[in-house]
Amino acid sequence: MNRSTRTNGRHAGSPRSSGGFRATEGSRSGGGPRSGGPRSSGRSYSKGPSRRPAALQGEFALPVTVTPALPPVEDFGALGLPDGVVQTLTRLGVTEPFPIQAATLPNSLAGRDVLGRGRTGSGKTLAFGLAVLARTAGQRAEPRRPRALVLVPTRELAQQVTDALTPYAKAVRLRMATVVGGMSIGRQAGALRAGAEVVVATPGRLKDLIERRDCQLDDVAITVLDEADQMADMGFLPQVTELLDQVRSGGQRMLFSATLDRNVDLLVRRYLNDPVVHSVDPSAGAVTTMEHHVLHIHGADKYATTTEIAARDGRVILFLDTKHAVDQLTTHLLNSGVRAAALHGGKSQPQRTRTLSQFKSGQVTALVATNVAARGIHVDDLDLVVNVDPPADHKDYLHRGGRTARAGGSGSVVTLVTSAQRRDMNRLMVAAGITPQTIQVRSGEAELTRITGARTPSGVPVTIAAPPKEGSRRAGGSPARGRRPRDGRARRAYASRTQGGGASQGGAPQGASQNRAA
Repeated sequence: MNRSTRTNGRHAGSPRSSGGFRATEGSRSGGGPRSGGPRSSGRSYSKGPSRRPAALQGEFALPVTVTPALPPVEDFGALGLPDGVVQTLTRLGVTEPFPIQAATLPNSLAGRDVLGRGRTGSGKTLAFGLAVLARTAGQRAEPRRPRALVLVPTRELAQQVTDALTPYAKAVRLRMATVVGGMSIGRQAGALRAGAEVVVATPGRLKDLIERRDCQLDDVAITVLDEADQMADMGFLPQVTELLDQVRSGGQRMLFSATLDRNVDLLVRRYLNDPVVHSVDPSAGAVTTMEHHVLHIHGADKYATTTEIAARDGRVILFLDTKHAVDQLTTHLLNSGVRAAALHGGKSQPQRTRTLSQFKSGQVTALVATNVAARGIHVDDLDLVVNVDPPADHKDYLHRGGRTARAGGSGSVVTLVTSAQRRDMNRLMVAAGITPQTIQVRSGEAELTRITGARTPSGVPVTIAAPPKEGSRRAGGSPARGRRPRDGRARRAYASRTQGGGASQGGAPQGASQNRAA
């Protein structure tokens, strides 16, 4: 279990830019102190003085908590959770809270605003999820008017949060709705019209449903922003602020993020009121539970090296920069005898859901992906992530690597670096606060096998059953009639009920180390 510390610093105005190599997106939206009344999302706010204490990796200094925080707890039984939630925790084998849960739950259950920073896989899902469910239990939402809202940046993370919290929501008779793009908006509108106490949503689709008058946020008393840094990086801040301005004034706000740069600072200053702060250095957990390797390779040897790593005995995620490169490598791996599949933003949501299911079940052993898989995806016992193309900045590196060594587990992150990329990679590692093991390797060498498990592929082409295409007829259902088909979430068994949202397809059996996936 990772050890954590609570770090408070003086919050003094606008921070410097993040230490990455590319400009951060989403900086169009202004920030300012939170007030009781609504604000226009387009308004600009003063950034204040630029002087502030130094913050790690270009992040802003954490705000000072005025009201003392309640002390951490050592077990869930000390939190006064509803009986149904406690029984479900026990049934799923979740017995001991992770540090971020132990520190924040006493305060969030008391109604305090929370600012939580921790590396991906540190237990954030239950850290906010149990508080949301416990404080909403016993309430009944009117049609179109949810009582709690969880905003996330990606479809995969929305589904993961829903899967993780559903067993606990059922235990206290709360209805959940998942609102994401790439799925039938009519079906999602129907769920909201029927009434849902807790909505897990991506900003764009929720905004669409509000404009259709299928959802109102006036009754939302608890709002969570999960992976706030990615929402900022993806340019969602204008949509996020517009949505937050519609929720009930004076309600509880919780913000969780793996990194805290200037864009997240805007949200903290504008929407959090005297938050309880819990911070774990996002690279600290990785130092103790994760190995970092930088493999210097010759450009001409890159494909052969990648192929041998992909052919290892065990699952691996391979990250590349572009959709075209992902598709090209996937085809090459399949022709080489590696059970590979592609995951990127060009795939429909049903295709992406099916591919992840195949990877989690072991039908696919090499998942070739763009950054769409860098956040919001949990796979049990994944021990290797490979950056075939080095990431652009340290935040991307941390989030890609966060697919392994989750919640105290162990794993390795390997980055393939050509001579032209060495200088940028060195700077990135400094920004991430990581000292990797660096070595020159070639395909076929024993050192490559020792570090990654690489081996020579069979060379016999393989075929993976294709995910369903949009507009096709689903098994046992009717034609999609021009709309993207549903993902069939209701038909998926909750075989991997884990506290961080390990998805239900092909995950760990019930009771098997359930606290690992937060």
